[in-house]
Amino acid sequence: MSSQLSELKSRARHWASIDPDHETRGETERMLAEGDEEALKICFGARLQFGTAGLRGKLGPGPSQMNRVLVRQVAAGLGDYVKALEIEPTVVIGFDGRKNSRVFAEDSASVLGAQGFKIFLYGEVVPTPVLSHSVVELGASIGIMVTASHNPSQDNGYKVYWSNGAQIVPPHDTGISTAIDRVSQVPFEGLSALREQGSVVPVPTDCLESYYAAILDLRVQEVTGARAVYSAMHGVGGRFVVEALRRAGHTDLVLEPSQFEPDADFPTVVFPNPEEEGAMDRSLALALEVGADLVLANDPDADRLAVAARRPDGSYQMLSGNEIGLLLAETLMQNGGERSNPMLATTIVSSTMLRKIAESYGAVYAETLTGFKWIANRAIDHGASGGDFVIGFEEALGYSIGPVVRDKDGVSALLLFLDFASAEKEAGRSVLHALEDLYRRYGLHLAEQVAIKLPGEDGARRIESLMSQLREACPSEFGGVGVAEFTDLLSGIRRRSGQEDRVDLPVSNVLGFRLEDGSRILARPSGTEPKIKFYFEVQQRISVEGSLRDAQATASARLADLKAGLLKTVGL
Repeated sequence: MSSQLSELKSRARHWASIDPDHETRGETERMLAEGDEEALKICFGARLQFGTAGLRGKLGPGPSQMNRVLVRQVAAGLGDYVKALEIEPTVVIGFDGRKNSRVFAEDSASVLGAQGFKIFLYGEVVPTPVLSHSVVELGASIGIMVTASHNPSQDNGYKVYWSNGAQIVPPHDTGISTAIDRVSQVPFEGLSALREQGSVVPVPTDCLESYYAAILDLRVQEVTGARAVYSAMHGVGGRFVVEALRRAGHTDLVLEPSQFEPDADFPTVVFPNPEEEGAMDRSLALALEVGADLVLANDPDADRLAVAARRPDGSYQMLSGNEIGLLLAETLMQNGGERSNPMLATTIVSSTMLRKIAESYGAVYAETLTGFKWIANRAIDHGASGGDFVIGFEEALGYSIGPVVRDKDGVSALLLFLDFASAEKEAGRSVLHALEDLYRRYGLHLAEQVAIKLPGEDGARRIESLMSQLREACPSEFGGVGVAEFTDLLSGIRRRSGQEDRVDLPVSNVLGFRLEDGSRILARPSGTEPKIKFYFEVQQRISVEGSLRDAQATASARLADLKAGLLKTVGL
């Protein structure tokens, strides 16, 4: 027996001895009995790393996957970190409808309760934005949401929020990760005993009431009348969306019945993400049947919103996350009344049109790294200085409106988008009319993401090589158009017109190229998958007499040239 296999078996035996889950314990025992070196290597050869969004991975035994032993260790490390800061040890814990989500939430409560925390524990599934809101509402020092968002059914995850209701940012992420690595013994107290002691209590019903009241207060167009088909994508958003719309007076909501209730198996979709091909098919078919104006869908933890709008011929057009965010930003600024120093925010990979909208209304424009934690913290800082945060969005179907939730919120975004669509319908127009108006006012902005999967160690080296190639060679043109500006967020440097200055953003492995015609290319490795991602955006003015279709054709051709130029440059 090799020394590596011997070490793997030793780790696996210890893991099995402390694993309270008969299913994962049995799987570990099977690997040991069969001497399955490959499986042992996968499960026990590495550790699932705690990152800025917490944990996310496949369910299974060992430290490289999501399971009860790992979750208990993470909870213990998190508790140690908070207590070392000498802040009030209070936590609110929520969970979604995935396999083991409730178990992971209750295990976390049992560990943190044994460490002396006061714990507010949800008794039923909740959307991620409700948990984020609860952290601030209850004055907790941290929040935990057990969810894998829109990942496949075999995954689960663990998101950590700080006392401000936003996902953790440096230095807390690395501090918590270090504390987890130091855990040797995991304290544990049964939930029944903790409840008797008053250490674990239910989240008060007033907390959810406060959330509904707050998102209703965000409305700038209290108009109803648009008919919408809604899918919860087998997630937890359904009853919360229905209740929010009932309170708002929206009565013409048609539910996609096969996807409304939480179901950990996600039986009608291969990948429970509204962006994935086929995920919206049932909702779109139902919309055709009932003649809906819109199709609205949340992802499984209801922090994202997808929208399809009816065309004049009765078919449906899926809107991008950029288009949804821009339409919401415009209507919020147009109808929101007086504000103090309003701010609009987005990420570096999202549409640059938001800057033009902000400028047209005299609003502050903020641009952050990818990841909603950055938008949330910019919003919090702006509010602390007396300004009004209006909206933040990212192209991946995430939106946060006002100060209610310091993360993406697919429930409030859905409510306000349905208000907006109803106002357009009342005026004899449609969402697509409003979108064309945006393009005529600010110029057509056409964006696309290209993600290239390069798995394994060889793939990781290839991704690193591609980023180095672009960084060091710094191409002077793409698709026949010259580079006007180059930005490297790893070094924090921007070069333009022969000058070099610093970029006011955290260090990140991102490269940006702004071209002479206003087009843009960004490149970055994915933080969660073995992929390199390229983001393209082109702009096209539409003349007074010009058609949107012609502008789209011109922009599409330009986008194709840009993609071909980039891929040729890097040899892909």
